[in-house]
Amino acid sequence: MSNWPFVEYRTLSSPERSAFSMGPFGSKITKENYVDSGVPVIRGVNLARGIFVDEDFVFVGTKKADELISANVAPGDLIFTHRGTIGQVSMVPRKPRFDRYVIGSSQVKTRLDESIAVPEFYHYWFMSPEGQRSILANASTVGVPGIATPLSSIKGLRVPFPPRSTQRAVASVLGTLDEKILLNDRIATTAERLLRSSYETLADRQEQIAISDIGILVKNSTQPSTLVDDEPYIGLEHMPRRSMWLHRWGASAGVISQKSRFAAGDILFGKLRPYFHKVGVAQVGGVCSTDILVIRPSNSNYLPWLLMALSSDEVIAHATARSDGTRMPRARWSDLAGFRVPWARPSVIQRYTDLAQPMIKRVQCGFAESHRLSHLRDTLLPELMSGRLRVKDAEKVVEETV
Repeated sequence: MSNWPFVEYRTLSSPERSAFSMGPFGSKITKENYVDSGVPVIRGVNLARGIFVDEDFVFVGTKKADELISANVAPGDLIFTHRGTIGQVSMVPRKPRFDRYVIGSSQVKTRLDESIAVPEFYHYWFMSPEGQRSILANASTVGVPGIATPLSSIKGLRVPFPPRSTQRAVASVLGTLDEKILLNDRIATTAERLLRSSYETLADRQEQIAISDIGILVKNSTQPSTLVDDEPYIGLEHMPRRSMWLHRWGASAGVISQKSRFAAGDILFGKLRPYFHKVGVAQVGGVCSTDILVIRPSNSNYLPWLLMALSSDEVIAHATARSDGTRMPRARWSDLAGFRVPWARPSVIQRYTDLAQPMIKRVQCGFAESHRLSHLRDTLLPELMSGRLRVKDAEKVVEETV
C-alpha cells in the first residue's frame, strides 16, 4: 500500500455553498417540469460505466434550473448515484456540450477545491476496486438498493490524499487512455451520422422490399454447458440507446439459461417493447439474450442497408404497434420480416456498400483498440492507486501502447 495519507472526502470540498448536495426531492422536479430544450437533467443513463454520456437527456427550463441551484453541476463535478445502481460515479467533462446541468433525485454532486484536489484523480479512485468497496460499504440491498443517509455517507468516505502533483500525474496517465477511447467513440458517432445521412439520400422511396428479402432470422441457440467462460455476452443492458454499434459486452460466465449465438456482422434487435430502439451490428461473435433477435444479412452487400432500415423510426414504430403480451410485450419476427423498407437499384446498393464498409471496418478497429486500452486502464488503475506501481513506470507502459 502507498504511503499516502487518507482523509475524509468532505475535507476536499470546495468552500462555496452547496458544494456537496443531493438532487431535488420528490415534487421539486417531476415529468410535468420537462420541456423540449433547456437545461439537461442528468439521470442514471448518463452515468453508465463511469463515463459521462453527454446525450439522451430530458430538460427543464432555465427558471426551474435556477430554483434548483444547489443541484446544478458544472465541469469537474463528481456525481454519485445513491439509489438504484450503487457504485455508479462519473465526472462532468471539462468540455461538456451544455453550460450547466441539473442532477436527478437519485444523485449526489460533489465539487472539490481544485487548489488541493484534482477531480479526475478522485474519479479514478472511486472507480478503483478499493474506492468501489468504500462506496458499497454504505449500501443497503433491501428493496431498491441505496446508500443510507447518502450525503453524510459520501462526505465521510475515506480517500487518499497524495500531493496535488501526484494526483495530476496519475490522472494524466489514465486520462491518456480514456482520451483515445473517447476519440474512437467520436469517430463511431461521426461514421453513424454520415451513414444515416447517405442512406436517406440514396434510398429510393418509390421502391420497397420486405425485410425478410434482405435479412434472415438466425435460430442458433446454445445450452449453458457449451458456453465459453470468456466468450462475449450481450444482453439488453449492453446495447446502447439509439446507436448502431454494439461494442460493449459482458462475459458468458454465470449465464445459466439458453442463449442465442451470433457472429460478427449480425444485426441484433431488442424485441421487448421498451427496447426496440436498441438495434446494432455485432463487432464480434458471441452469445446474446433470447430477448434479442439475431438477424443476418442474406448478402454481405446488404449489411449497411439492412442495418439502416432496421434502426429506422418506421421499423421501430411498426414493432411497437405489433408487439403483444401483457407482462412484457414483444415483437415477433413474422411481423418484422414482412415489413417493407426502402430499396434501391443494385448500382445504388453497391455504391452505398462501397462507402459504408470501410467506415464500418474503421469503427470495428477503433472499438477493438478501445477494448484493449480499457483493459490496460483497468489493470493499471488499482496498481497506481495502491502505490504498487510508480507513475513513471505506468507512463512508459502507456507510451508503448498508445
